[in-house]
Amino acid sequence: MSRVEPVDPRVRLAIAQWPPDAPRGAVTTFCAEHEISRKTFYAIRQRAIIEGQAAALEPRSRRPKSSPTTIADDVKVQALRVRRALEESGLDHGPISVHDKMVGLGMTPVPSIASLARIFRDAGAAKHEPRKKPRAAYRRFVYPAPNACWQLDATEYVLAGGRKCVIFQLIDDHSRYAVASHAAVGETSRDAIRVVKRAIKRHGVPQRLLSDNGIALNPSRRGIIGQLVEYVTLLGVEPITGKPYKPTTQGKNERFHQTLFRYLDKQPIARNLRELQAQIDRFDHIYNTERGHQALPGRITPQMAWDATPKATPPRPGPVKRKPNEPLPPAPSPNGRVLDGIRVATVHPNGSIKVRGVIFNISYPLRGQNVFVLYEAAGIMVFDQQGTLIVEHLWPPPGIRYVGNGRPRGPKPRELPPMS
Repeated sequence: MSRVEPVDPRVRLAIAQWPPDAPRGAVTTFCAEHEISRKTFYAIRQRAIIEGQAAALEPRSRRPKSSPTTIADDVKVQALRVRRALEESGLDHGPISVHDKMVGLGMTPVPSIASLARIFRDAGAAKHEPRKKPRAAYRRFVYPAPNACWQLDATEYVLAGGRKCVIFQLIDDHSRYAVASHAAVGETSRDAIRVVKRAIKRHGVPQRLLSDNGIALNPSRRGIIGQLVEYVTLLGVEPITGKPYKPTTQGKNERFHQTLFRYLDKQPIARNLRELQAQIDRFDHIYNTERGHQALPGRITPQMAWDATPKATPPRPGPVKRKPNEPLPPAPSPNGRVLDGIRVATVHPNGSIKVRGVIFNISYPLRGQNVFVLYEAAGIMVFDQQGTLIVEHLWPPPGIRYVGNGRPRGPKPRELPPMS
């Protein structure tokens, strides 16, 4: 008989009525026939003598007299309150998130994650999911340092009145840090470049940029060179994409969308892009600095993971390859920054620019506009924002500080009307 199996009541009755003058060896034979131990036999016999035969017929409860690990009701109520507060705030409210929040608030005692999961299931706040894949079954790929790879993706959202918009989210693959977010009217290359520019200005240039195959992000698999690809390529960034119809490649960003939507669903519906951007900026701050990330070691915040490892070395811009008379693509660098011989300069009010201490006259009608200056051994070539060549200048002899373009400086003199 198994140790966990209760003794049959008929066997218990026979033990309780055991005659005191039974022959020697009868107990051993009885125990062998009914597959019980001699210890069990004498325990039931002793109970029958002390408490009576009726008490010996029912097995005693195996429940321990004391249970130090039992969770008190007030602790359960606290856990449910914390879960409800996280849910109402639009933040993750699973057992892990609740556990970390209770620890952060200094609550004692804090139940284990498994205990919290049982509390939520027993209270009907969560459902049991036995078929859900365990976390240990997932195989994650993580880049070794911040700025080694960024992930960019866009997702649709609805403003008040049913107006649709798009939210660009850009995160760092290593630390899950939200480097930049941007709310836009639609998924366009212009807005994609804008969010990447914003992130580069704050955090530097990444080595790679991972995105899907959208026409506004990276349509290279369609045989098209997108504007975003041109922009990051000039900076030396390697644009990469996932396989078509395989969103798991950008899984970190897809999960990031889910976390954002859970937060926005608990906020007032934004009336315009400005209000939506303010809500997104608030979410990014909470996500980066206040909320422990369950995919990071020790469930630290993305900000802590970002600061813990030195950033990857910025890429070196590659040479600009162009054919003769081919228009120069727009350079994405800030004003005055040189990228492998390409510089963006603003034309002065008198129609000139200053390069290496020399003033070159360009064009008065272009005053105040940005132009692209290509440095060469013999001189410079200046292009407008459409890539059209405006003027070429040779480097002047030493000591020359001004080079004209054959036209007078400043506005064209006004012609006087003929005298009548």
